[in-house]
Amino acid sequence: MRFALCNIEENSRKMCNLEDPTNIKTVHLIGICGTGMGTLAAMLHEAGYQVQGSDENIYPPMSTFLTSRGITIKEGYGAENLNPPPDLVVVGNVIRRDNPEAAATIERGLNYCSMPQTLHHFFLNSSQSVVAAGTHGKTTTAALLVWLLTVAGRDPGCLVGGLLVNFQQSYRLGKGTYFVVEGDEYDTAFFDKGPKFLHYEPKICVLTSVEFDHADIFPDLNAVESVFSQLVQSIPRDGLLIANSDDAGASRLSQQARCRLVLYGLENPADFRVERAEYGIGSTRFTVSGPQGFRASLTSPLAGAHNLSNTTAMVALARELDLEKEIIQQTLTTFSGVRRRQEVRGEPGGITVIDDYAHHPTAVKATLEAFRPFYGGRRLWAIFEPRTNSSKRRVFQERYATVFDGADIVLIKEPPGLDRIAPEERLSAKQLVKDLTDRGIDAHYFPDTEGMLPFILSRVKSGDVLVVMSTGSFDNLIDRLLEELNKR
Repeated sequence: MRFALCNIEENSRKMCNLEDPTNIKTVHLIGICGTGMGTLAAMLHEAGYQVQGSDENIYPPMSTFLTSRGITIKEGYGAENLNPPPDLVVVGNVIRRDNPEAAATIERGLNYCSMPQTLHHFFLNSSQSVVAAGTHGKTTTAALLVWLLTVAGRDPGCLVGGLLVNFQQSYRLGKGTYFVVEGDEYDTAFFDKGPKFLHYEPKICVLTSVEFDHADIFPDLNAVESVFSQLVQSIPRDGLLIANSDDAGASRLSQQARCRLVLYGLENPADFRVERAEYGIGSTRFTVSGPQGFRASLTSPLAGAHNLSNTTAMVALARELDLEKEIIQQTLTTFSGVRRRQEVRGEPGGITVIDDYAHHPTAVKATLEAFRPFYGGRRLWAIFEPRTNSSKRRVFQERYATVFDGADIVLIKEPPGLDRIAPEERLSAKQLVKDLTDRGIDAHYFPDTEGMLPFILSRVKSGDVLVVMSTGSFDNLIDRLLEELNKR
């Protein structure tokens, strides 16, 4: 294999071709405890490289995950962490140009890459890259694709932005032809402000949706659509784009593809279309039709129309690979899901506590609507922490007031880190609660979790379903809640 390593100078980028891959033996990752960086470190280590890294935020579970694999983590950033000089430095996207290790890397002329570049050069170059991209659903869709290929005996590699319960980790180094990667549109590194997914060069791409998000790096929807347009047009002519016909952005941008296009959907005309769907307690039954007379009645353990859409994308890929109905159903029957995506954390005293990553208004609405039939009309709590750079800005202030209708009780926590956002740009959690209350929704504002926890414990009862939505730890609210509920 031939690796193209990026040696980025202060104001320019140049490619450095390494003829002999055995020259790369030691790798240092700056910001190693980030989810993506830590996973990449484990992949490199498993692939036989000597791996170490540094971070200023070292805590479980990532710290224990890495040390258990024999990977050394140095606390804090300093030029001395690069002694002796590693063959390659991987720079995380949270690392700034003035980071002492980044500065030392440039000054010493060391080879360095971003995380996406490293993934491409070391793992995707020798595989057929399958990229799941989109504003919503890309983690679950990528997980379904990986599990499909695994059940079919194709032994895929993968890197997904969530822990795959079937593997108990978020990656695998398969020996097969395919490598599935979750394609993130967020920026790559301080020296590369383009989206991560442009480094993955997909041979097959699934495009789930295109909406405005990441308000900290994209000024408007046009900017978001511009990078997804580049992704679509990067697929080679002999490649394949599988796109969601129900999503306006994905459907429109898919027409720019140079490759073969396959559409899937639940409502609009599509090559693979759901003809019937029954959202019941604990499962979803549906019938999907496709080209050449394909028709299958299937059962999925996943809740909601949004997950049925993701599942239909998986069905489309299965048929494109000539996989039989039995393989598709076996994939669904044995799929254990992704941590923090509708993950049931416990059911003490008949109270179901769910951990979910929903944060965008579209995702919050879809998640709550999915749980209503799935849990048979039980009382549904929505416990929400606006934490992402978009969700704690005013950009979604009005939309959030319209997406909690599926819940019986709504708790909104003050967003963390508002001091780093201009006052006129901040989401007002108090105003959101007022707007929800004015619409007849039982909504409550909390400045922190200290008041939220006793409120829940005083009102929750057997049969309730608590949906805790955050992209962070939520001050360990779920663990604390389960601990108290288990004492009852």
